[in-house]
Amino acid sequence: MPRMKPDVLQEYLEQPYVGVIATLRKDGMPYTVPVWWLWKPDGIWITGTYNRVWCKQLLNDPRASLCIESGPPMTGHVEFDGRVTAYHKDTFDIWPISKELATKYVGRGEPANAEAVEKFFANMQTEPRLLFKLVPEASRAIDMRVYRGKRADREFQESRGDAE
Repeated sequence: MPRMKPDVLQEYLEQPYVGVIATLRKDGMPYTVPVWWLWKPDGIWITGTYNRVWCKQLLNDPRASLCIESGPPMTGHVEFDGRVTAYHKDTFDIWPISKELATKYVGRGEPANAEAVEKFFANMQTEPRLLFKLVPEASRAIDMRVYRGKRADREFQESRGDAE
């Protein structure tokens, strides 16, 4: 699989692609939900509220996977597996990172969206918010723009004469 080159991965992680986080139910079954995320060198930050199912699950079991996929023009797949740490507003200033998340997803790099960012951020501050930081223990980053299939699949195709 074509791994994403570091400069491509950096650009990819700056994009406002929605991620899908997988958490674990008490019985061990996975639970997935779309989330906003923010990559920083110390981990991936995710915002949530105490009453959301997936947040309760992370508070119970910190193991998680975050999958980020996109179509053109930057078709790719990035996944981070690890454990999260919860950050609560009574012991950690969650608002600067929360504002960065609102700016990334609501602002989308457009100055014309500044008022919408402020309005969204003001609403966030009325909710029972917390942050999670996912520290990757394993990751995958695939640049699907240059994907040719797995080597074993290509070898199988060649052995049958299917390859072009």
